[in-house]
Amino acid sequence: MKVFGFAGWSNSGKTTLIEQLIPRFVTNGLDVSLIKHAHHDFDIDRPGKDSYRHRAAGCKEVMVASAHRWVIMHELRGAPEPTLEEQIARMAPCDLLLVEGFKFDPIPKLEIFRAANGKAPLHPNDPHIVALATDRPFDSPLPQFGLRDYDAIAEFVLVHHGFRRTMLA
Repeated sequence: MKVFGFAGWSNSGKTTLIEQLIPRFVTNGLDVSLIKHAHHDFDIDRPGKDSYRHRAAGCKEVMVASAHRWVIMHELRGAPEPTLEEQIARMAPCDLLLVEGFKFDPIPKLEIFRAANGKAPLHPNDPHIVALATDRPFDSPLPQFGLRDYDAIAEFVLVHHGFRRTMLA
């Protein structure tokens, strides 16, 4: 399983970029999965639903399953947040595991930089950033792509992880 991350400040366009890249990877025959980090409290469940009630009653894990999908909700109940490595270990095998967030973890990643955010770029201080998607050029040896250069970014990731030998012309 190859792991590739996407790092950037909030509202830089990570989700939009990843949403555009996934079909390009799938079209190339890859099984793709994703881990997304949330910096805030979130819940995929709703009050009143059976699964919500079971978690509220004290279950550590609740699985909801149907003929179309399943999900496990795991309550930390004060335990520390699992590391990215621990979360990766819980994922089913796939060809390419995309990681959104975890901007400081030591995995190969593309920085998404949007000048309007007014934040400092991450790449000067992170040796694990292997390329940039940006709306302004940087004086950097890293490969740089426009924020909407989806085909070229997908091709870069495929080559980076050896799914392709060279970039297509």
